[in-house]
Amino acid sequence: MDFGDASTTIERYRESLKHILLMLVGMAEMGFGRPLSLVLGDAAVAPRPGRTGKTGRKKPSPALCLPRHLYRAILLLLRPAESAARRLIIATAQGIVVTLPPFRPRKPKPKIADTVAAMHRLGLAVALSQEDFARFEAERKAAERRTARPRGQNLSLLDALKYPFRIRRKYVPAHAVPRIRSLDDDAPRILLPPPPSQNDPMNAAKLTLRLEALGRALDDLPAQAQRFARWKARNDAALARDRAARDAAAAQGKPGPVRFRRFSPLRRGRPPGGRLPRFDPDAPKRKNIREVDEILAHANAMAYYALEPPRRDTS
Repeated sequence: MDFGDASTTIERYRESLKHILLMLVGMAEMGFGRPLSLVLGDAAVAPRPGRTGKTGRKKPSPALCLPRHLYRAILLLLRPAESAARRLIIATAQGIVVTLPPFRPRKPKPKIADTVAAMHRLGLAVALSQEDFARFEAERKAAERRTARPRGQNLSLLDALKYPFRIRRKYVPAHAVPRIRSLDDDAPRILLPPPPSQNDPMNAAKLTLRLEALGRALDDLPAQAQRFARWKARNDAALARDRAARDAAAAQGKPGPVRFRRFSPLRRGRPPGGRLPRFDPDAPKRKNIREVDEILAHANAMAYYALEPPRRDTS
């Protein structure tokens, strides 16, 4: 497959994604009622989303919430836009060579704070030396600084993998749930829970950070390409070390170490958020295909071409 001038195509798709991002930012600002730059400061220090009953985290501020219909509309376009930007970064990184420093294995140093917390859970008293107590205080202050530091988010360079052993929850509609409390006819009838409303507030703190991360990535594709090239060089070196360790163990008749690493930054099959399985410029356009789907399909083909360029026949 010939892509012509890749730099021109990448630049054209980058401008198209920036226009789509500008539309998403406008939708978010319409829901927040204020500029996104003011929302980012609150989203960076907002508590991470989680179930309040189990994690003890506070509920999000109403100023960081969007109506459900607007939240889902933004997410429906944000996911394919992120996937397309990720693939443009991979295509831009083609030909970049990164020289890594010599590998030096590091031994993990256990944290004193984890040991103290484990002893306290067992109800045991802990006596620390002056040096260990200084390390404990330094670790505690460092953890407090990390917690108080505003959250930033970079565009992920890797597609999220589908976990094959994931057990999906089976949801039963409310009208099919048994509501029998007693066989007595005089027992009060349990009312059905109200259906979810399109105007329910949804925590949009992470969504706001994702919009900001996508904008920063599109503004500086060469820097993101260098970032991907460094990751690929480190990952290839780690895969080579694992392969050498397995070969050495097999020569001695021993089982080699098993480590799970990514072989490719892309997920096999349809790109995340996309509606087109592959790029085909001659295929008839369907009604439900959006502009971002066409960009994603072409960028996906370019990324695979950059990762695995076809071998030329020199015979």
